Amino acid sequence: MIRLENDDPEVWQAIQKETERQQNTIDLIASENICSPAVQEAQGSSMTNKYAEGYAGRRWYAGCGYVDTVENLAVERAKKIFGAEHANVQPNAGSQANMAVCFSVLKPGDRILGMDLSHGGHLTHGFKKNFSGMMYDITHYGVKKETGYIDYDEVHAIALKTKPHMIIAGASAYPRILDFPRFRKIADEVGAYLMADIAHIAGLVAGGVHPSPVPYADFVTTTTHKTLRGPRGGMILCKQKYAKQIDSMVFPGIQGGPFMHIIAAKAVAFKEAMTEEFKQCQRQTVQNAKAMAQEFVKRGYSIVSGGTDNHLFLIDLRNKNITGKEAQMLLETTDIILNRNTIPFDEKGASANEPNGIRIGTPTVTSRGMKEAAVIRIADCIDKALSQPNDSQTKEAVRKAVRELCAAHPLYEIEACQKAK
Repeated sequence: MIRLENDDPEVWQAIQKETERQQNTIDLIASENICSPAVQEAQGSSMTNKYAEGYAGRRWYAGCGYVDTVENLAVERAKKIFGAEHANVQPNAGSQANMAVCFSVLKPGDRILGMDLSHGGHLTHGFKKNFSGMMYDITHYGVKKETGYIDYDEVHAIALKTKPHMIIAGASAYPRILDFPRFRKIADEVGAYLMADIAHIAGLVAGGVHPSPVPYADFVTTTTHKTLRGPRGGMILCKQKYAKQIDSMVFPGIQGGPFMHIIAAKAVAFKEAMTEEFKQCQRQTVQNAKAMAQEFVKRGYSIVSGGTDNHLFLIDLRNKNITGKEAQMLLETTDIILNRNTIPFDEKGASANEPNGIRIGTPTVTSRGMKEAAVIRIADCIDKALSQPNDSQTKEAVRKAVRELCAAHPLYEIEACQKAK
């Protein structure tokens, strides 16, 4: 049998090095997580060979019996997890899920009200260089300067003034609970569709630690990785009355043959999401984020909105004499991985590439079994590195602490989230 190590040693070596990098670094990127070996096994299976345009029982090609089985499992499990009337598991990414929803009920030039990217929104919520910003008339809402929370009165006022055809409730860098009933009320008042993009919080919703948008939104979109701990991909949940529109827009509207190996991996991840271990991991993810954010507050850091209710938080570095990009690059040299991020109301006028904030997320470290004591130690490491950026001894001390934490919490520890560390 051909083995990658012998057939393509260059790629094999890069994969080994990437696995080693993941094992030996602290990953605080809020949109990343660890999927299980079972998910990876399904993703790397023979189902990658099968073309299956269409839907289960209605394929364009023969030989689809077994891929139909896994797609049906994925659909039924997704519906059960989220209490949804209909699920489409074929989108290749969250962005394509959002595109399918927009294309299914909107016309070019229709108005969308979404969260401002600089306040925590996402590219597909109206960024001018994204399809959403290029094709639709975009209006944005944001957070209150005094609190860092979404200003729902402002959302209401903007909606009354602009009469959007769709309101998007969701974010990629918002640390507080989303009030889906309030969004629904506003949408009803102006006759708008409501789309909830829960790409970041889907795992928290599945785990019962964030309110679900399913009872309130016409459409719910998500990725299947991030907190959901599945393969990289997308999914759409919707009311049954929109099922035909959504399915026909995903295929043949914007995609061809679905990635059946990824759908198989989604099915495995959805089964895992039904377990108590998964739910405990989601609870711990939030507890870790809260503990870590409060530790930074104690150390004099400015946290956007003062803390967090979910898996992430933002640090405003303007009082620390370092930019977000500089912090990101510095911390990577100490084996701590996170990303620079815009912060609301950045008067210094920093660009998206040179923002004055960083985003910290706890999904990956929690999946590795870390609890409050460990993430507080990570906060200490970050503080030391940022406070003494040019001190080589400090950097080495931080790297040593990171190595110890990583060794104590291997990537694929069984039932990691249930183990006290």
